Amino acid sequence: MDTKTIQQEAQQKGNLEDFTYSFQSPKSSKEIYEMLLQLDKWWSGLYEETITGQSKKLGDEFDFQAGGGMHYTKQKLVELTPSKKVTWEVTDCNLQFVKKQDEWVGTQISFEIEDLGTNRRITFRHLGLTPKFECYGNCAGAWTEYMNELERKLS
Repeated sequence: MDTKTIQQEAQQKGNLEDFTYSFQSPKSSKEIYEMLLQLDKWWSGLYEETITGQSKKLGDEFDFQAGGGMHYTKQKLVELTPSKKVTWEVTDCNLQFVKKQDEWVGTQISFEIEDLGTNRRITFRHLGLTPKFECYGNCAGAWTEYMNELERKLS
């Protein structure tokens, strides 16, 4: 596949600058999908996280808090394709460590699961989280830590 084709595919899936992280797992697509819907299984354990609400069916909402109140977001489950894709939209946000505290509002957090035969590729994207955001460095670093932990749990 040439670079132009890769860029076109990336543009169809989101901005080339959106924060993206991919890894492979030998777990089944179903096991991966079910873990992603259990937010406390992968989005906790690093920064005193508290998750309240649901994330099982379309329209479910949950609140995420971390860092002693420095990070708050409310998210709504907007896309759910069993064993293939999960997407949440950030509907409210209060990031105490940046000037524009609601900069995540309208962004989407998405996982895609692709079957590669003996492995599955998990691609995480925070659609809208780009280097133009003040929080990009800190947020990309935190997402990388969470994805490293998820990768470890799914190995």
